[in-house]
Amino acid sequence: MTAVDYRGQTTLITGASAGIGAEFARQLAARGSDLVLVARRRERLEELAAELRAQHDVEVHVIAIDLATDNPGQALAERLEQLGLRVTSLINNAGFGSFGPFHQAEPERLRREIAVDVTAVADISRAFIEQLRTAGRGVLVNVASMAAYQPNPRMALYGASKAFVLSLTEALWEESRGTGLRVLALSPGATRTEFFEVVGTDRAAGGTRLAAPADVVSTALATLDRRNPPPSVIVGRTNRMMAVLARRLATRRQVIRAVGRLTA
Repeated sequence: MTAVDYRGQTTLITGASAGIGAEFARQLAARGSDLVLVARRRERLEELAAELRAQHDVEVHVIAIDLATDNPGQALAERLEQLGLRVTSLINNAGFGSFGPFHQAEPERLRREIAVDVTAVADISRAFIEQLRTAGRGVLVNVASMAAYQPNPRMALYGASKAFVLSLTEALWEESRGTGLRVLALSPGATRTEFFEVVGTDRAAGGTRLAAPADVVSTALATLDRRNPPPSVIVGRTNRMMAVLARRLATRRQVIRAVGRLTA
């Protein structure tokens, strides 16, 4: 495989109003891709769309939708059909977390977290993967997290949801081999975004240094440009080393206790 050519492509990005999603939009527009930006906050999306049209002369469409509602994949597919668009690449970036003991969490917040972080990722991937495989020249990126690699006390549901995303995406990588579609699970560590404002505390970072969204997206795109891209990538050398150590040098009990102490 050669590097991905995004010129003439149309990329759908969820969670595009800020953070990693907005950075994906900027870097892909710079590479020539037309875009469909998806999030709840229309005003934010319109501002970003205007910026990208002016800077890169690409076509940018905006869809404001709450992905916690039923059947978001079908809703997006119907909207794109109305617009006369077929996507060739997909970035499932939307997601949020909760911090605190699971037994104290608000049930409605947990429901929304599952809907956005788990159900929407699977539903949107299924709604568009046949288009992506038929196009055979784009990418499917599902944003997971370092939290996918071990249980996460005080962020139990978030870690479990990202483990789901990682497992699903790596399976789709194998199923899509030979189609021309490049599939990648992207696992950043703590990143400088609005994530911790939504969570409600920066303690969820575990005292780690925050990465820049630009570095996270650059890592993803560089990985996809490889001759033989892997099914998943962890962003940051330290994070990669921690994942290896957790698998090889510590027991499951030790890993869980260590993460628990970091977030206590």
